[in-house]
Amino acid sequence: MSSPLNIVWFKHDLRIVDHRPLALALETGPVLPLYIVEPQLWAQPDVSGRQWAFASESLHELQKALAALGQPLCVMVGGAVQILSQLHEGRGIATLWSHEETGNGWTYARDLAVAAWARQARIPWREERQFGVIRRLKSRNGWAEAWDREMASPITPAPTHLTPIQGDWPIRIPSTVDLGLEPDPCPHRQPGGRAAGLGTLDSFLNARGRDYRFQMSSPVTAFEAGSRLSPHLTWGTVSMRELAQASAAKMQALQRSKDPDAQRWQTSIRSFSGRQHWHCHFIQKLEDEPRIEFENLHPAYDGLRPATADPDRLAAWSEGKTGFPFIDACMRALNQHGWINFRMRAMLMSFASYHLWLPWQDSGLLLARKFVDYEPGIHWPQVQMQSGTTGINTMRIYNPVKQGLDQDPTGRFVRSFVPELDSLPDPFIHEPWLWPQAQALPYPPPIVDNIGAAKFAREALYAIRKGADHRQAAHEIVAKHASRKAGPFVTRRKQKAKPRPAANKQLAFDF
Repeated sequence: MSSPLNIVWFKHDLRIVDHRPLALALETGPVLPLYIVEPQLWAQPDVSGRQWAFASESLHELQKALAALGQPLCVMVGGAVQILSQLHEGRGIATLWSHEETGNGWTYARDLAVAAWARQARIPWREERQFGVIRRLKSRNGWAEAWDREMASPITPAPTHLTPIQGDWPIRIPSTVDLGLEPDPCPHRQPGGRAAGLGTLDSFLNARGRDYRFQMSSPVTAFEAGSRLSPHLTWGTVSMRELAQASAAKMQALQRSKDPDAQRWQTSIRSFSGRQHWHCHFIQKLEDEPRIEFENLHPAYDGLRPATADPDRLAAWSEGKTGFPFIDACMRALNQHGWINFRMRAMLMSFASYHLWLPWQDSGLLLARKFVDYEPGIHWPQVQMQSGTTGINTMRIYNPVKQGLDQDPTGRFVRSFVPELDSLPDPFIHEPWLWPQAQALPYPPPIVDNIGAAKFAREALYAIRKGADHRQAAHEIVAKHASRKAGPFVTRRKQKAKPRPAANKQLAFDF
């Protein structure tokens, strides 16, 4: 009889380098690498065809890498418990190996079901940390130092050989049509796969990244100056440890360099390293409190906004037809690229929550589907931050006209994505309704009054913040979720030792 299988379950870790579960499993015997395509997961309201397209490209590359080692990736379609039960009944499972995952609510429930099944079947499930996120964390004290230690630990090399496992293992990777996903055109989406990820990292650290610190806030420059590594982190084609150590090596080289641009580079690499730290800081929030995907972090904001979104406002926002050129250009850019820089993500969410007064659950789901780099642990805490429902962060109501004037003063970005305004004189590009011939434009008037809508939202939230019970709940949220002193991988600045809210940080949205 065949020996029981060591199964390495690939999830959002589509690589063979720095893959500890794979390396540890190989120490115990032959391994069957497995990816489970879960139709129920891809039927959830926060996933999309553009995300599967990136994942599929990454899986094809992983498939080739594993096949070259001797054992191709086994790809099976169905529920995880169903697939694992089938494999156990047919061949027996000695140990199940994987990385820990902090995903959406569906994957959380699925992992609980897999854990219960494994206990009942008496199959060890060995999960290894992938990021700096700590499962069953007792306190945030010392978290930053633990992150630094984890990221400084040695990178696990790729295996040199996999023993072939006899059997007719399925290897076909389904298409978006197979999964029943809606058509999701995203013409400028980044390609998936480790080769693309490594190429993106190299071009950022050695060419594009010099002005990252100074150009990441404007969409005019961020598409080139941003690292663009976020989808590769989300899908695990490149590990956070690889990024952290590559960034540290770049900084060390810059500190020895006599290049006149070295100081400018160092400033940008510090900022980039800081965002790696904040990436895991936000995922830790969802790991510690999964309910924030669905519920207000601070309960005082329950019932603040309507239970369901106004469909007309939601559609206008989603399609980039709100009548505010900079908002619409950013949304249309996101629709075409599956990515936009962090400040613009924050502005889009702020506009939906404050100006349009949409419930963050509805607008947050819509944005989640648009992001190829959708990371639930970053997305949902940030969505709540930009909607004012954490109770601890500074309320930031972006003025869409001011943001346009600040980030795109000549209207270059707006004209790229809102061609209806191409002929508009520069002084009116961010306020076309003021142009004397505005009625002739094939462009809608503003969907709301900019100043009046912001005033209404500000007053509504400040009224809640003045409530008698607000402060105590806010203190408890700070104690559980707020950042602590930063470590050596992040920007070195003096910080107070006591816990405090990360007031105006939009960092985790961008790489």
